[in-house]
Amino acid sequence: MRSPSSSAATLPPDGTGTGKPPPGCADLFLGFLGLGLMGFGGVLPLARRMLVENRRWLTPDHFTELLGLCHFLPGGNIINLSVAVGLEFRGVAGAVSALLGLILGPTAVVVGLGVLYDGYKDDPTLQHIFMGLAAAAAGLLVSTAWKMLWPLRSRPVALAIVLLTMLAIAVLRLPLLPSMAVLAPLSILATWRFSR
Repeated sequence: MRSPSSSAATLPPDGTGTGKPPPGCADLFLGFLGLGLMGFGGVLPLARRMLVENRRWLTPDHFTELLGLCHFLPGGNIINLSVAVGLEFRGVAGAVSALLGLILGPTAVVVGLGVLYDGYKDDPTLQHIFMGLAAAAAGLLVSTAWKMLWPLRSRPVALAIVLLTMLAIAVLRLPLLPSMAVLAPLSILATWRFSR
């Protein structure tokens, strides 16, 4: 990720190599506004589709790199990603635009639905609806994980780190922070060592 200060002034003509011009603040706001309003069950799967496939602001590799960075930062991944993408293209103004676009619509919707849920949370029909939504959200996450994994298919070192991470977190159930404290430097070192 480029530093915020580099932002638009030093962007290449085609943004990040996608062939598209870099988005302005209004584009960032509207893009993330739509993303936030469509992202019931989690917007991460839709974020990749919007950023990489529909608007082509980022290449698949660049999206994977940014998301990987955001995973290691405190806070929600998608919040971090919106700020990172905004900073990437338009500096602080872009980060604020993207963040506001992401949270404005969902905040209003969630407050309204929360009021309704509080009044009808014991209704069996409503419980079935939420179970169905949870299953769909899990499917979206699996789909996104597959799409993120695909660009790494020709990088055995990266695949080895993926397997080690899955083994540590999902199988051995080791604590997240100590696992990341070991695996992140290992990944950086291995990538640096074997990419030369």
